Amino acid sequence: MRDNKGFTLIELLIVVVIIGILAAIAIPKFSATREKAYVSAMKSDLKNLATEQEIYYSDNYSYTTSATALEFSNSEGVTVSISAGNGTGWGASATHTGTASACGVFYGDASAVAPATIAGAVTCN
Repeated sequence: MRDNKGFTLIELLIVVVIIGILAAIAIPKFSATREKAYVSAMKSDLKNLATEQEIYYSDNYSYTTSATALEFSNSEGVTVSISAGNGTGWGASATHTGTASACGVFYGDASAVAPATIAGAVTCN
């Protein structure tokens, strides 16, 4: 008599199909989570930039467009662009290499930076 230990081909195929179905469900959920993380990194960088600008303003009575003067460093993959206002304001936008979303913020007399429409509120699209 033969000793048949192990799985049949059909049993293995069923397991592979079940794993494939689970992966098809999980991968889109993971992608959405990555997108949220990228947007959070951009928001965080803009909020940190606002803090640095206020520290700079308290020392120099003006805002700056220089990230070096602010000693500001952005998160990995995030690009922050600072624009000047008319003396008593500034604006900034942030993008991330991993997403098509963008965030913006502006303060004082600076022009609105898309997608921000309310001064002081970090807004993303």
